[in-house]
Amino acid sequence: MSQHTVNSTPEYPVSTDWWRDAVIYQVYPRSFADADGDGMGDLKGIRSRLPYLSDLGIDAVWLSPFYKSPQADAGYDVADYRTVDPMFGDLADAEHLIRDAHDLGLRIIIDVVPNHVSDQHAWFQQALGAGPGSPLRKRFHFQPGRGPNGERPPNDWESIFGGSAWSRVTEPDGSPGEWYLHLFAPEQPDLNWDHPAVDDEFRSTLRFWLDRGIDGFRVDVAHGLVKAQGLPDIGSRDQLKLLGNDTMPFFDQDGVHEIYRGWRTVLDEYGSERIFVAEAWTPTVERTALYVRPDELHQAFNFHYLSAYWDSDELKDVIDSSLQAMRPVGAPTTWVLSNHDVTRHTTRFANPAGLGTQIGAAGDARIGLRRARAAVLLMLALPGSAYLFQGEELGLPDVVSLPDEARQDPSFHRADGQDGLRDGCRVPLPWAVDGPSCGFGPAGSWLPQPADWGSLSVEAQQERADSTLELYRMALALRRQHPALGAGDRIEWLDAPQGVLAFRRSAGDGQELVCTANTTGEPVRIGRHGRIKLASTADAVQIGSNHAWLPSDSTIWWV
Repeated sequence: MSQHTVNSTPEYPVSTDWWRDAVIYQVYPRSFADADGDGMGDLKGIRSRLPYLSDLGIDAVWLSPFYKSPQADAGYDVADYRTVDPMFGDLADAEHLIRDAHDLGLRIIIDVVPNHVSDQHAWFQQALGAGPGSPLRKRFHFQPGRGPNGERPPNDWESIFGGSAWSRVTEPDGSPGEWYLHLFAPEQPDLNWDHPAVDDEFRSTLRFWLDRGIDGFRVDVAHGLVKAQGLPDIGSRDQLKLLGNDTMPFFDQDGVHEIYRGWRTVLDEYGSERIFVAEAWTPTVERTALYVRPDELHQAFNFHYLSAYWDSDELKDVIDSSLQAMRPVGAPTTWVLSNHDVTRHTTRFANPAGLGTQIGAAGDARIGLRRARAAVLLMLALPGSAYLFQGEELGLPDVVSLPDEARQDPSFHRADGQDGLRDGCRVPLPWAVDGPSCGFGPAGSWLPQPADWGSLSVEAQQERADSTLELYRMALALRRQHPALGAGDRIEWLDAPQGVLAFRRSAGDGQELVCTANTTGEPVRIGRHGRIKLASTADAVQIGSNHAWLPSDSTIWWV
C-alpha cells in the first residue's frame, strides 16, 4: 500500500460511518461570499463564512469547482485540476479553508470532473497540434466525419446543452479535419476512458487533494465516463427527453463501475473516513444503487426524489423505492431538493406539477415557500443523508427576471438544449439587509440580485423565530439530538388520510418520532401522535383528545 502524507489532520472525532446520516451543504463558490470585491465569490469569502455554516448545524461542505478554468461552464470546464483559478484565490487559500473547516468540525468534499476537460487543457491543446492519427488524440474521442468529405458528425448524438455533440476541428495545415465529442459545451471535450493515461491522471489528482486533507469527492457526471463500443447512433427519438429515463449509449454504461472500483482502492489508502458521492442520473433507483456497492462509491444523489413534486402519492413511491433499492447494497439513501443545476424547490413548488426541474416562472411565492419549509422537514426526518443547496435555508426562490444579457449558463445560448435557466438558482447570496450586494461582497455581484434580496438575507432572518433560517437551525439541531433521526434504512408508514404522509422513526432505546406531512391545500384531520416537537408553519394546530388538524402544506414532527 502506498504511503501518503496528509497535510491537514481532521480535528473532529473519527467516525468511519459519519456519511451515513450526514447533512452536507453545497457551496457554489462564485455565488457564496466575495472577499476581494471583484463581484465574484472566492475561497477567502467561503472561509470567512465557515462559522455561519458550523452554527447552522451541518456536517460537511461540498464545494463546486474552483480549479483553473476558462469558465465556459462556470468552472466545470477544467484546465488544470491541481491549480486554483486566480478568480477564487490560490492553493494556499484552499489549504487554509480545509484546515479552518476541520477546526470547526466540518468536513470538506470537493468536485472532481472526470467526464470532460476544458478545450484549454494541455492534453487537448496537444491533441489539436498533433494532428489526425496521433496517439495524443486517443485520450479523447476524435473521429472522422461522415459524408464524402467528412462534413457530417460521426453519429447523431446531441449535446446536453443543445445541438450536435460533435465539433469539427481545423487541422494544423488549415484543412477541415476530424470531429471531437463533447456531451456538453464545445469547450468541454469528453475524455476517452478506454485510454490508460486518463485513469492514471485522475488517480494522481485524487491523491493530490487527499494529501491536502479533503474528506471526499463529488463525482460530476459519474454516469457518463464510458461510451458504448462503436459509438452507435441513437435514432430519431427525442434524446433530451430520454436523459435519465432510458438507456443511452453515452450514459450509465456498465463499464463505469470498473473505474470506480479502482478509485475506491485509492481512497481506502487514506483510511475509511473519506468518501465518494456520485452525480449519476439513471433510469431507475435500482441502476443508481449499482454505483454504491460496497467496493465502489459511498453515496449517490437521489435525483428521483429531487424530481418528485409536492404530492403524497409521488413522494411515498419514491421514498419506498429509494430505501428498497439501497438496502441490498448497504448504502444510505440520500435526499436532496435543490442544487446548482435545477430550479430551487421554493419556486418549483410554487408552480403547477409537471413542469420538471427547470421552470422559468415565479409562480405563487407564498405557497412555494410554505411547501418548501414543509418539504425540508419531511426530508430531514427520512433515514440516510441529506444535501442542502446554499441559500435554501433562507427560503430563496429562483430569480426568474434576469435580463438575457446577464445570463451566463451556456445552455441558454444554444438552441434546442436545456432550458438554460440555471442562472436563476445561482444568484449570489444575500448576507445583509443593505449594501451594494446585500453583504455578498464590498462591491456588486456577477449576477444581478433582485431589489428585495436583502429582506431574505441572513441578517434579516437571524434569531427571528418564524424565519426559514431558524427553522433549518432548529431542525438540524433536533436531527442531531434525537436518536430516532439520522441513519437507518427503514420507516414505519402509519395510516393517514389521502394527501397526508405519516411515518414513525424508532431508536433502539425505544425513543420515537413521528413525521406527518400534509401535501394538500386544506387542513386535514389525523390521529394524534404525541406532542408537537417542531412544525414547518406557525399556523395553530387544533388538537383534540385523540385527533389533530394538520394545517395545509405543512409538516410536523411529533414525539
